[in-house]
Amino acid sequence: MSNPETKKELSPEQREELLRVLKVRFENNMNRHKDLKWDKVQAKLGADTEKIWSLNEMERTGGEPDVVAYNKNTGKYIFYDCSEESPDGRRNICYDHEALESRKKFKPKDTAMDMASAMGIEILTEEQYRELQKLGNFDSKTSSWVKTPDEIRKLKGALFCDRRYDHVFVYHNGAESYYGMRGFRGLLQV
Repeated sequence: MSNPETKKELSPEQREELLRVLKVRFENNMNRHKDLKWDKVQAKLGADTEKIWSLNEMERTGGEPDVVAYNKNTGKYIFYDCSEESPDGRRNICYDHEALESRKKFKPKDTAMDMASAMGIEILTEEQYRELQKLGNFDSKTSSWVKTPDEIRKLKGALFCDRRYDHVFVYHNGAESYYGMRGFRGLLQV
């Protein structure tokens, strides 16, 4: 299970290394954020140590976070996990804590919703997942849990998505299921 007691602050060296990695990724993927400037993103990041910690968690677990949008109404930059496949440090997990508790045996170590919460990020919705897919080809060999509407979750189901045959597909599964190739993608607003 995720540890909520984790100190949510990076050392100056860790912070500097993360910002270097994020800047390189930003510059190498300008198609994701055509009209945005790294200096403004970095200035926004400098004001929030907890958000930097969350971005580091996204990076540490294989998400390869990158800026995908700027919300003019809120003044926030939006980062999504942009790894080619579902982040490998977040796979083999069921959907949420209720699903985990419902399993009688062979329980996974964690859940998508609990991990996202512990990391300080949100799990992508189906709509956000589809927006991500407009920026590239993601999850061609893996799949990712997405935020499931309450009416589906109340019936013990959960949704996941992937990309196959050049199309984005949305599927359902029992929320308690877990697979080695299914994880989740998150977002962070800074």
